[in-house]
Amino acid sequence: MAWWQFRLATDAQQLDDLEAAFFVCGALSISLIDAEDQPILEPAPGEMPIWDRVIMVGLFSGDESESALAKALSIALERPIEASQLERLEDQAWERAWMADFKPMHFGGELWVVPSYAEPPQPNATNLRLDPGLAFGSGTHNTTALCLRWLANADLNGKTVLDFGCGSGVLAVAALLLGADRAIGTDIDPQAITASNDNALTNGVAERLELYLPEDMPATQAEVVLANILFEPLRELRDVLLSYAAPGAHVVLSGVLDSQADDLKAHYSPVLDDIELVIDGDWCMLSGFRHSPL
Repeated sequence: MAWWQFRLATDAQQLDDLEAAFFVCGALSISLIDAEDQPILEPAPGEMPIWDRVIMVGLFSGDESESALAKALSIALERPIEASQLERLEDQAWERAWMADFKPMHFGGELWVVPSYAEPPQPNATNLRLDPGLAFGSGTHNTTALCLRWLANADLNGKTVLDFGCGSGVLAVAALLLGADRAIGTDIDPQAITASNDNALTNGVAERLELYLPEDMPATQAEVVLANILFEPLRELRDVLLSYAAPGAHVVLSGVLDSQADDLKAHYSPVLDDIELVIDGDWCMLSGFRHSPL
């Protein structure tokens, strides 16, 4: 079996009309891609922002000939169709295609993140089994990698770790595998709670991981507080985060662009000692010790 893929660059204002034209021509699905590398960070609650210029990608049945589909699209869109816009996609084992891009990753010390289908490069190391899923966090993004490297080199023995904005639970699970006594994960997305629990079960640490939606979080104190979220939530939730940090607790903040680091450092300086910055590409991580009551 095969499919046709049609790509069309357009302004965001035209999306509704073009989407209707795609479906009139039999589109099975439509995807939107940023056409100009325009960042969209931290939308307000309820907002669904879109890039100014997008590439619409439509998937069509391969049963129709290229000329017939091109003619139909040309009529529906009221414009000529170029041959370069249509591409034939041959069938393949799609469930295995993504596996080539997700391989075992080493984050320092004994810590590896290893997909379920791969053999651990170091069988006796700390191998966290994890496959990409709906919830954010597999270690491939710089912000998660920064936190995993920090964990790999931290003394976690006997400590309680809070993973604030847990996503896939990768940080909480890694902490438990690396010696933490107990971990707590919280996230606003119920899918993240499910994914975190599944990953904890896979790695044999579910009995030591507690998971909560924010409204259900109990009063607790952790010796390590990790928050891999974004700049604005980190600013707004500073006092909430610090309320879960025991005096002297290590606080690790990630999901911050390097251009935002000085601002965030100044915001946390009144409540954290010995703040350190680590940069990876365009992203950075801040870490320090809670020193004063709020």
